[in-house]
Amino acid sequence: MRGSEMRRRAPEYRRQSRRRLPGWIWWLVGIFLVVGLMLFVLHHNQKEQFRPPVINKGSETEEAHPIITRLARLIYKAQDSHYDISTTMVTLKSHALALEERAKAAVVQTAEFGQLAAESLPKNIHCLTVKLTEEWLQNPKLRSRSEEHRNSTRLVDNNLYHFCIFSDNVLATSVVVNSTVSNANHPQQLVFHVVTDRINFGAMSTWFLINDFKGCTVEVHCIDEFSWLNAASSLVRWLSEMETKGSSGGLKAQEQEIKFHNPKFVSLLNHLRFYIPQILPNLEKVVFLDDDVVVQKDLTQLFSIELHGNVIGAVETCLESFHRYHKYLNFSQPIISSKIDPHTCGWAFGMNIFDLIAWRKANATSLYHYWQEQNADQLLWRTGTLPAGLLTFYGLMEPLDRRWHVLGLGYDVDIDDRLIESAAVVHYNGNMKPWLKLAIHRYKSIWERHVNFSHPHVSECMFH
Repeated sequence: MRGSEMRRRAPEYRRQSRRRLPGWIWWLVGIFLVVGLMLFVLHHNQKEQFRPPVINKGSETEEAHPIITRLARLIYKAQDSHYDISTTMVTLKSHALALEERAKAAVVQTAEFGQLAAESLPKNIHCLTVKLTEEWLQNPKLRSRSEEHRNSTRLVDNNLYHFCIFSDNVLATSVVVNSTVSNANHPQQLVFHVVTDRINFGAMSTWFLINDFKGCTVEVHCIDEFSWLNAASSLVRWLSEMETKGSSGGLKAQEQEIKFHNPKFVSLLNHLRFYIPQILPNLEKVVFLDDDVVVQKDLTQLFSIELHGNVIGAVETCLESFHRYHKYLNFSQPIISSKIDPHTCGWAFGMNIFDLIAWRKANATSLYHYWQEQNADQLLWRTGTLPAGLLTFYGLMEPLDRRWHVLGLGYDVDIDDRLIESAAVVHYNGNMKPWLKLAIHRYKSIWERHVNFSHPHVSECMFH
């Protein structure tokens, strides 16, 4: 009997253990209730927080009244003083116009001073020129040697590499020659034809006679030697007109005339580049170099470049839009717009290869004369030789790899060092010439490494 009771109690004990499950459910229900209560309270607070402020309307009106009163008084004062305000505005406008005129005048003056600094001869170079001229006049042997050199067959040998330079700066020309021969594989095969004016002829001749440039030949011409360059020639007549042309008009006209009256742009030397076949009638190819360049590679490879019948090889400068033809020439003139594409890529003088056979065939010098005559009133372009060159050699230019000629060392302080190092020729175009105090210091050493500071005349004139 007791055994059976014991068997029945066991299941009763198990049923009690199963009744604990509803307790867990109550716990869950309690948690949900608490969370729901919290959400209700939070929602109620948000409603209270964002309820529109409709209370205390009277206090807001009281605060606004003095503000409106002050605003009304301000408007009344502005209306009452209307005449004075107008007068003040007129006065301020007149002062602004006066300041604008002064600013324009300052720009013109700055440009003029910059041009004067760029084109003036530093006293050190003047010192060198004087000493060399004295030596030329005092030493008859130098003049005899100069005459002997004129009879050299090397001057007309088309198997050699010929270069031409037009300059009145002895030291600058020396740097061009020295840097060219220093980078040439066979400098003794190089011939330089230097053209200068009467004043600097003695100094230029003396310098290249008393110094050796690794066996190369240097011939110095004076512009007075060219019989075809007389008062009746187109170039001389045009330059005479330019020298006598006076500026007129206001500040804008003055600013436009700055370059126009720059001796560089109206000098015979600067325009003789358009007469190379007449200066060197026996040559077939020649490389033209400006006197503000430094050569860093062997330039003899230029002579093997195929120009495809074109007259000139040049590096294009149209990476930016302002170096297109329309930025150099006045396309409002029908004679320009009817013959020239305004979007044609511009190019640079300073390092150019000329095929003189193709030049003579195209009669390019006559084209130069034609465009100069058309521009007698400066309606096609204002200044310089580049616009004349762009027109003269339009359709006759062969583009060269840009590494042959890197420009901007006379005005741009941010040229990439890698571009400079890869350049065959670097050009100090701009006002900051390397022989001036205002030169860009970063680029000056490139030029100075080709100056012989140990030369007695140079050291005496204190170049270093």
